[in-house]
Amino acid sequence: MRAILVHLNLLLLTPADLGLDLQVREDGETYAENASLKAIAFAEASGLTSLADDSGLEVDVLGGQPGLHSHRFAPWPEATDSDRRIYLLKKLQDKVRPWLAHFHASVALVQPGGTVRVANGECAGEIIPEERGTNGFGYDPIFFFPSLGHTMAELSMQEKNRLSHRASALRNAEGIISELLGI
Repeated sequence: MRAILVHLNLLLLTPADLGLDLQVREDGETYAENASLKAIAFAEASGLTSLADDSGLEVDVLGGQPGLHSHRFAPWPEATDSDRRIYLLKKLQDKVRPWLAHFHASVALVQPGGTVRVANGECAGEIIPEERGTNGFGYDPIFFFPSLGHTMAELSMQEKNRLSHRASALRNAEGIISELLGI
């Protein structure tokens, strides 16, 4: 987030910078609700304007799964990113390709005691059956950009910060940030 918003005149602090270690229950029914729950909790705990996000992968042929539950998609406890990718590919193996998909991100901003404002972003691609690249986590090694010929995990951080769903949501939030902070 810092790299994406570097052009704004902001001092972005992480919870660790503030000595905060909150575990916020993400039980919302949308990405925006989960991002909002986190932003509100950190705004209340810190007394500062807070920004939080939530994101997930949605695969068209699976009706949007894994979606909001992307991190908890595999049916066994303590599943790793690799386990989730393997599970997703097993669910897709009998489906016709291409396996169109998109990443979605919602970014929530709130001042202590204020109204939550949300911006969204997406990036479209497809799921491929083999992992490629090491610059990423989650589903990045199997999320392919046909126009680029690369997976998300094959992109540099600079490219990811330009093309990702999180970057899109943060760009869409810049007006809200400017308004809330008067910059």
